[in-house]
Amino acid sequence: MGLPSKRRTKTSKKDRASHFALKSKALNNCPQCGKPIESHRACAKCGTYKGRAVVEIKAKTKTLRQREKLRKAEATDKAVEKSASKNKKSK
Repeated sequence: MGLPSKRRTKTSKKDRASHFALKSKALNNCPQCGKPIESHRACAKCGTYKGRAVVEIKAKTKTLRQREKLRKAEATDKAVEKSASKNKKSK
């Protein structure tokens, strides 16, 4: 197996790897909603590509606080049902 004949210096390593840096993505604005999107991709916000709807976007109707309230309400309902079923069994 071949081995390098000379040690690669720090400078030459950095020079070699100078083009490995990440490049920023080129973003365009969606013609429908105006949000920034990548070229040749469907818009994640409105689901359109080249002026027509290609992806159905589900609306985020419930906020985090609303979901927490629903979970608490469901938990209390389950607790009430359990206690009611225990009362029926004891009678």
